[in-house]
Amino acid sequence: MNPLHALSRFALWTCCLILLPFSANATTVRVLTVQGAIGPASADYLVRGLDKAIADRAQLVVIELDTPGGLDTSMRDIIKAILASPVPVATYVSPQGARAASAGTYILYASHIAAMAPATNLGAATPVELAPAGDKPDAARPADAPPGDAKMRKVVHDAAAYIRSLAELRGRNAEWAERAVREAVSLPASEALKLKVIDVVATDLDDLLRQLNGRSVKLGDRTITLDTVHATVERVMPDWRSRLLAVIGDPSIAYILMLLGIYGLIYEFANPGMLFPGVVGGICLLLGLFAMQVMPI
Repeated sequence: MNPLHALSRFALWTCCLILLPFSANATTVRVLTVQGAIGPASADYLVRGLDKAIADRAQLVVIELDTPGGLDTSMRDIIKAILASPVPVATYVSPQGARAASAGTYILYASHIAAMAPATNLGAATPVELAPAGDKPDAARPADAPPGDAKMRKVVHDAAAYIRSLAELRGRNAEWAERAVREAVSLPASEALKLKVIDVVATDLDDLLRQLNGRSVKLGDRTITLDTVHATVERVMPDWRSRLLAVIGDPSIAYILMLLGIYGLIYEFANPGMLFPGVVGGICLLLGLFAMQVMPI
């Protein structure tokens, strides 16, 4: 046997063995689903889902999103995970009739690919307070300044700069993004595509994957080409911990837990020694106080 041929075959087999682990799941698309307010529960679910997709070397992560908004801290945790991800992330506002309002707009802008289903909308990204203070008139305030006290104006300016930086990073419409924060404007999917706020309008997940096939995505200093036509779709649903946090974080449940906790303790103090009302009341009160810390605004 020709030594040169033998050396070439050896080099070829070596390259195959080296590249095999990196291509084992190259055709896997991981789908995560968020429906409802963005809070610690959804942030934990998405961040852990992204970490798992990175560890499994998935080709693409699709976040199916339908949200009215949520907590700023949770939103920023999700965005930081997306920006740091070596796996491209496509946020897809679906199904038809869904929305990516407020915090959802920021997440959409941060994603490598922004997609929406028909009859969906995004925008209305102005920050709000859970218990805003009264807005006192200020003669020294410029006419074009956002409403609210100095604290709220600082928050709005910060949010506007944040979403503009995300828009410039992804090459999307930065002017409209800033208007969504300062003026609370919204857009339907068709208009968002025309204004280059999003990249794709797709009727369903299969249509989205067909449209993304062959698309180049920039990841840091490298560019990859998606191959999604024959990809294996794997859905990862929230586990019991994420579902429990989401239930507790519901405002109605939080107030019920608070009331049960207070009345349970009152009944225990009025009838010492019964234990059960006090124990149940204490547990409900602790859960209610925790829920008040994770309630979206």
